[in-house]
Amino acid sequence: MSTATIVKLPPQETASLPKRSYLNSEYGLKSWLLTGDHKRIAILYLISITFFFFIGGAMAGLIRLELLTPQSDLMATDTYNKVFTMHGIIMVFLFLVPSVPATIGNFVIPIMVGAKDLAFPKVNLLSWYLYIVAGIFTISALVLGGVDTGWTFTTPLSTHYLNTHVITAGLGIFIAGFSSIFTGLNFIVTIHRMRAPGMTWFRLPLFCWSNYAASILMVLGTPVLAITLVLVILERAIGIGVFDPAKGGDPLLFQHLFWFYSHPAVYIMILPGMGVISEVISTFSRKRVFGYTAVAFSSVAIAVFGFFVWAHHMFIMGVSNYSALVFSLLTMLVAVPSAIKIFNWAATLYKGSITFETPMLYAFGFMGLFTIGGLTGVFLGSLGMDIHLTETYFIVAHFHFVMVGGMLMAFLSGIHFWWPKMTGRMYPEALSKLAALTTFIGFNLTFFPQFIVGYLGMPRRYAAYPPEFQVLNVLSTAGATVLGIGYLLPMLYLTWSLKYGKIAGSNPWQATGLEWQIQSPPLTENFIETPLVDHEAYDYEWLAHQTEHEVQTVG
Repeated sequence: MSTATIVKLPPQETASLPKRSYLNSEYGLKSWLLTGDHKRIAILYLISITFFFFIGGAMAGLIRLELLTPQSDLMATDTYNKVFTMHGIIMVFLFLVPSVPATIGNFVIPIMVGAKDLAFPKVNLLSWYLYIVAGIFTISALVLGGVDTGWTFTTPLSTHYLNTHVITAGLGIFIAGFSSIFTGLNFIVTIHRMRAPGMTWFRLPLFCWSNYAASILMVLGTPVLAITLVLVILERAIGIGVFDPAKGGDPLLFQHLFWFYSHPAVYIMILPGMGVISEVISTFSRKRVFGYTAVAFSSVAIAVFGFFVWAHHMFIMGVSNYSALVFSLLTMLVAVPSAIKIFNWAATLYKGSITFETPMLYAFGFMGLFTIGGLTGVFLGSLGMDIHLTETYFIVAHFHFVMVGGMLMAFLSGIHFWWPKMTGRMYPEALSKLAALTTFIGFNLTFFPQFIVGYLGMPRRYAAYPPEFQVLNVLSTAGATVLGIGYLLPMLYLTWSLKYGKIAGSNPWQATGLEWQIQSPPLTENFIETPLVDHEAYDYEWLAHQTEHEVQTVG
């Protein structure tokens, strides 16, 4: 029997303790806005991120409606440029980067390691306020007239052209960067210094390993983006000439600085999602993750390799042939630790007692879509193919298969997996499975045709295109409609479940992590006493022994 001191209550007892839950308060809204509780901050992030997601999604819908016909007949071309730019800025910096770490990570990491909160609760709250300020600046840029440079802020578009609000949007992203840094710092210190007795590094859930690796990228990479944006703002405001060749500057310097952050940012987005998939696949196959150590170190390897591949975004921008060859090789190598995860997850499923709950369906969707995204990334790492495919819709499809097909499926998998823990309520299983299936089908209908039109030469970022591409674009727009329904459904039934959902109990999935051994929703302080951990992660034999002991005790 484990020596862990934990609170494990059946559903009826869980329901009888609402006043001890973090969800209840005598002080209402004020207590939420001034809270230091990591769980409440996670909920604040979840509400905020969902809001920005639907704004960015609405812009994606406008893009697909414009591309329904070959002519630019819905929006003026300048307006179209601003719509796809603001879609990218909002989705990347206000949704994809903070989505899993700031919501799910904030909620479960302290509980997973046996702590009562993150290391710096006030810094954690400050990170959310910075995120809100960043969102206000970004939306202000949209309201004032938008940005038309593309989400990458490429010079000279961002430094010289007047019909764009680069400074406002740049300040928003600059502030959002500090929010990410504070979150990453909190995770690193918490995982290092606040683990419960017996919670060694190799007893940590793989979700913690993934967020730890992503936090390193946040802390080391985000300042580079911040410096880059400051230089763009200064050049635009006072003409300092860092990137302007007429003043002795170098536009390629901007590319190097921006992509030195922005390719590791892909792993800031995807690594926490990979951690979600490890938890879900282990739980619903009832097995310890195959090759736990290899999967853990592959997260660190992805973080390390992520800093050495940025110039594959620049193969057609003037880098030397030698540099292109080196970065092409490194791009191939970064696929190895990602492949380790995919193969080890598949091995975990082998001969497992697999059940197909909603989180598992989203996890399967992640594995399929991320694999396609990763394999097409190898195409883009090949010099000859990259020259042909860069600046076409092949890039759009590849990026969305990785970041939307991968990250968003992982985010939805994690939300459905930990929703009973967050709220103490279950959601309607049949409707949630329908949403998972709808999302998967809609996503493929939306983005797979873009691989084809991209290979055939349709350039991205144009409102008009040759008529021969219309059939595939109509299919893509129809798929976007289905995808939108798939995204809207969870918001509706999860909100419904807050009041009408069945009481979840402490461990509805029969999972092994510490977060599943306490009541749902958790106590404000998480644990009555600090737990003592004497078993490995994903030890289902330990869980079975615990359950058997409880049955004997009750008997």
